[in-house]
Amino acid sequence: MFNPSRRTLLRAPIAAAGAGFLAACTGSGSEPRSGPQGAGGPEKFVPEGPRGYVNPSDPEVLAAERRRGSGPVRTFRITAAESTLDLGGHTVRSWAYNESLPGPLVRVTAGDTLDLTLANRLPDTTTTLHSHGVRLRCDMDGAPELTQRAIAAGSDFGYRFTVPHPGTYLLHSHVGMQPDRALYAPFVVDDPKEPLSYDHEWIVVLDDWVDGVAGSTPEHVLDQLKPGASANMAHMGMGPEHGGASPHAHPSPTGSAKPPKSAKSSLGPDRVLHDSHSRLLHGMAGSVAYPHYLVNGRVPANPSVFRCRPGDRVRLRIINAGSETAFRVALGDHEMMVTHTDGYPVKHHRTDALLVGMAERYDVLVTARDGVFPLVALPEGKKGRALAVLRTDKGRNLPAPDVRPDELDGRIIPARRLLPHDSVALDKRRPDRQMRIKLTGGMRKYDWGIDHRTYSVRQRYDVRAGERVRMTVINATDMWHPVHLHGHTFAMTGLDAVGARKDTAIVLPHRKLVIDFDADNPGLWMLHCHNQYHSESGMMTVLGYRR
Repeated sequence: MFNPSRRTLLRAPIAAAGAGFLAACTGSGSEPRSGPQGAGGPEKFVPEGPRGYVNPSDPEVLAAERRRGSGPVRTFRITAAESTLDLGGHTVRSWAYNESLPGPLVRVTAGDTLDLTLANRLPDTTTTLHSHGVRLRCDMDGAPELTQRAIAAGSDFGYRFTVPHPGTYLLHSHVGMQPDRALYAPFVVDDPKEPLSYDHEWIVVLDDWVDGVAGSTPEHVLDQLKPGASANMAHMGMGPEHGGASPHAHPSPTGSAKPPKSAKSSLGPDRVLHDSHSRLLHGMAGSVAYPHYLVNGRVPANPSVFRCRPGDRVRLRIINAGSETAFRVALGDHEMMVTHTDGYPVKHHRTDALLVGMAERYDVLVTARDGVFPLVALPEGKKGRALAVLRTDKGRNLPAPDVRPDELDGRIIPARRLLPHDSVALDKRRPDRQMRIKLTGGMRKYDWGIDHRTYSVRQRYDVRAGERVRMTVINATDMWHPVHLHGHTFAMTGLDAVGARKDTAIVLPHRKLVIDFDADNPGLWMLHCHNQYHSESGMMTVLGYRR
């Protein structure tokens, strides 16, 4: 066997999307720049808010970046623009990175310096790029109006930072409802000392899709979810196509320009889901009835096919890029060996299926059998499915679009039961600071928030550098929430053990999640629900490092 970490990506269906966008050089790497390209030098952005905190480009942030080192520079350019996308027989008009779905693969090695230029060619709206799960310098985090000014239409921005840890990550916009389009891309950081042995790699990107289908847009769906929206919309005109800014737009919680509300007849079909229920999620599974669910940008009737030989060992990097859907994932007639979650290694655990919340990632190993096998991602508690195919024979027949392998109803290992590999386990240490954060709101008023407050860039929950922080996240709502902390990884903490390292974790309704993390990355960092409709309605806050 050879080792795919040696810069070899074999047969990944989306590998071609990244071809031509990587220009690597082997220089030492200069001091990372902050700010838009062509702006005449670094720009120090200071957000609104109280004083006494470490701001995104302060000396403490630069010192932390220097400690990460500066490896070979890997250069990419991504353009966000309106695009026509083929979902495998269904053509839609949407927004995308480099006119592809998913966006182009960005791949580096741990220790490299990533130099990525984002060109905003979207129609009359701002955008940013967030490197989800990466422990990076604060002013490169892509949180609009918190760590940078949002990138204006027609402008470019240079993201440059050292990538310290190997793993499977995700790039996506952090402005408004843009992540519920095609503004996302897989981000893989190879381990130069990769301990796993496998023959092939398959990057599997899951998504729920609504944009451009029968007139729907994510903004219109969000309007449909809000009470009284239809009564308030009747007298207002349409904004720019797909939710660009207009002279009448008003800011959203993430600092974007939100389109004006349009007439009820302009909202497209009713996408509100009224009857979802999931035993695994302990209640209502979601609120949006998506018309399509995708694997690597394709619908089940025309799935992507991954080919290898019987007996080959395949590493699957599974990424949920969806905005409102958890997926139950299984490969027919195969057992999966879980090796990583959210980029960090775990003690290997066998399972039949996985429950993957929004923005979570799992790496698994499978040994391919002889034949044709469906990789199915069921939208948990919703109708429909996403499908891809693993094939080791030379036939032409494919599984039926509605196939349901028995493994979907077999063993499912929850993240809380995974144990970290010894190399990444947090040491046992008493917390220096304890905090409690409550998730609040509900469907009736659609008033999602944290501690009964909707997001403001001025909010701060205090930590100090060097502390071990124990955070208890209490879900006081009737819905589940995938909670994400920027700039850090945390350990899911049980009664007797320090759990797997993650950056995004599911909190079930009326339950709590206890996590430990080290405050070792100074700056201002978002903490939010990764249900895009919840976060855009206000379920976000800021963790701030006190001086």
